Amino acid sequence: MEKFLHLRSRAVPLPIENVDTDQIIPARFLKATNRDGFGNNLFRDWRYHKDGSENKEFVLNNNQFEGEVLIAGHNFGCGSSREHAAWALSDYGFKVIVSSFFADIFKGNALNNGVLPIQVSDKFLKTLIETVNDKPETTIEVNLKDQYIAVEGLNLKESFDIDTYKKTCLINGYDDIDFLVSKKTKIEAFEKHLLTNPR
Repeated sequence: MEKFLHLRSRAVPLPIENVDTDQIIPARFLKATNRDGFGNNLFRDWRYHKDGSENKEFVLNNNQFEGEVLIAGHNFGCGSSREHAAWALSDYGFKVIVSSFFADIFKGNALNNGVLPIQVSDKFLKTLIETVNDKPETTIEVNLKDQYIAVEGLNLKESFDIDTYKKTCLINGYDDIDFLVSKKTKIEAFEKHLLTNPR
């Protein structure tokens, strides 16, 4: 995974509540055996009409909005446990998802795939969506080391929580195996100590 420490980006507002994983990536697109190309079908049934034509009213098809931050409504990622939802968001180019609540399994899948889910208060989320809607050029700052999200140029900032282990993995670009490998020297030293100092 790519290392994640600090991000400055414009944002895409999606003020829809209870977005489930089947809306993020419909089940009919889950047949692939690798993660490539899932971004093409992110929010497929919202981005396109049944005849395949582009839905001009959907935010991802609005050229005013762009960036690596998705600002979503309450309860994002509910529904099934499919990891493909995180794959689709990452493949499309999103590095941060902001919401006032995430489904636990989705949150874990996102973190495991290098996507940072930031849970904020309802009030902060509402203000953030309104700010980006009014001024699409708004820049969002995300500081993982100090655990805050802010709007540049405004007095709008909030701290967020993250599991210490997952934070370490994101900052270093580790998956679970990479993390274990990073501890190889300490593990070997511990094993050597056990061999030389049997109980």
